[in-house]
Amino acid sequence: MPANGNRPLKLQFGLINHEGRYLTAESFGFKVNASAPSLKKKQIWTLEQDSQDSQVVCLRSHLGRYLASDKDGNVTCEADGHSPACRFLLVAQSDGRWALQSEQHLRFFGGSRDFLSCFAQVITDAELWAAHLALHPQANLLSVARKRYAHLSAEDGEVAVDMNIPWGVAALLTLVYLDGKYCLKTCDGRFLGNDGKLLAQGGRTAAYTLELKCGKLAFKDCEGKYLSPMGPSGTLRSGRCSKPGKDELFDLEESHPQVVLMAANGRYVSIRQGASLAANQEEETDTETFQMEIDKETGKCMLRTSQGSYWDLVAHGGIQITATEVSANAMFSVEWLGHRVALKANNGKYICTKKNGQLLAVSDSVGEDEQLTLKLINRPMLILRGENGFICRHKNSNLLDGSRSVYDIFSLHFSHGAYHIKGVDGRFWYVNGGGLVCSDGEAPEDFALELPERGRLAIRAKSGKYLRGDRGGTLKGDGLGLSRSALWEY
Repeated sequence: MPANGNRPLKLQFGLINHEGRYLTAESFGFKVNASAPSLKKKQIWTLEQDSQDSQVVCLRSHLGRYLASDKDGNVTCEADGHSPACRFLLVAQSDGRWALQSEQHLRFFGGSRDFLSCFAQVITDAELWAAHLALHPQANLLSVARKRYAHLSAEDGEVAVDMNIPWGVAALLTLVYLDGKYCLKTCDGRFLGNDGKLLAQGGRTAAYTLELKCGKLAFKDCEGKYLSPMGPSGTLRSGRCSKPGKDELFDLEESHPQVVLMAANGRYVSIRQGASLAANQEEETDTETFQMEIDKETGKCMLRTSQGSYWDLVAHGGIQITATEVSANAMFSVEWLGHRVALKANNGKYICTKKNGQLLAVSDSVGEDEQLTLKLINRPMLILRGENGFICRHKNSNLLDGSRSVYDIFSLHFSHGAYHIKGVDGRFWYVNGGGLVCSDGEAPEDFALELPERGRLAIRAKSGKYLRGDRGGTLKGDGLGLSRSALWEY
C-alpha cells in the first residue's frame, strides 16, 4: 500500500455507445438499454477485474447485479455473482474506446437503445464503448512505478511526481471530461500539456484518452504517446512510448481533507516544537497542516502530520504526534459548533488550549479554551456531488441544481470560521427568503462546513439549516438534519 495509507478508488464508469447514449441498468426487471443522454446513477458501472494482470472484467450495476450474456446473445443484468456468463474480455482500441467480448461465447457486446445484444462476431462501430469516469473528479494521482504522488510545482511551472505523501492543495488534481477525453487541471486552474508545460486554457495538446491496463490508468495524448514521470523530479509529460508500461500507469486515490486549526489564543496548532502539540504559531506551513482521515464505521477522525505520524492521546491527557498506526487513542470525535469545532479524545475529555499553548485532553465541557477554528485548505476549487448528481447552476435562473451529470467548479473562500462560495462569474451563493439556494449574490454570505463522514461534507446556512437537494434536484437551505440529501462528495 502506498505511503498515504489509501487504497485506490474503485473504478466506476459510464459507457457511451456509438450514438452517444449511456448503457443503463433499469431499476425494474433488471433490463439494460442504451437510451440515456447523460451520466447519472443508473448509468454508473463498477469495473471489477479477475486479477491485476487480467483483461477479464465484470460489470456491476448500481443495483449490485452483473451484466451477463447467454449463447444466443441475450443480455441481462440480474446475475448476483461472477458466473462465466458475466465475464468479458476488455479489448482496447487505438482511439481509446473499448470492445467487450464474452469470454464464454467470444461474441461482442453492442447495439443501441433497447436493442442490445452480445452476438457480433466482429467489432464494428456499434460494438465500441467510450468510458466516462464516474468518480468524483478531484483526486490524488499516484505513479505506480515511482510510488510517488503528483503535485503542482509552481516555481518550476510543472507537475512533478516526487511527493511521498500528497500534501497540501498542490497535490489536488481535477480531471475535466470533455468530448470523450480528459484534461488534468492543477489547483491554480491551469491545464497540463503533453510537453509538460502548464496552459491557461485546455486544448488538443492538453486532452488525453483514458486507458485501462491491469486495473491502472494510462493517459494517451493526441499523438498516441503516454504521460509518464521524467527525470529526477518526475516531471509529468508525454514520453516516447506508444504502448503503456509500468512507468505510464497511475492510480487515482481519494483526497482526504487537510486543515489548519487555530486555538482561542489566535495561534495555529503546530508540530514545529517537537512531539507535543501546541498552539503557538502565526503562519500556516506544512507543520501546521493536518490531514483528517475519517473512520467510516465510527465517524471519528485521525489527524495525520506531513511526516506521516498521527495525533496520539498519551498519559495525563497529553496530545503528541507519536502514533504511527490506527488505535483508539489516535481517534478523536469532532463536535461541529457552527464556525468552531471541539475535539474529544478517547479518555472522554475535550482538548483544551493552556495559556502556554499546550494542548491537553482534560476538559469535561466545552468553553472558549476548548474551541478551535478549523480551516479546510485543500479545496480552493469546490465540486460537489450528491445522491442524485453534481451541483450546477440552472441554465435559465439563478438557482442551483443538485442532480446534474455535469458540474460547475465553485471557489471556496475562508472567512473567520465561515466560508463563502463563489461561482466562475464572481457571484456568491446565498439562501433567499423562500429557502432556495441562489448563485448570483453581490455580497458573500456565511456558510459553515461540517465533515461528518469520510468523503462527504455538509453545508449549513446562517439559519443553522443544512443545504440539501430536493427530489427535483433544486438546492434548498431547509435541511433539518444530516440526511443523505444533505451530504456531498467533495
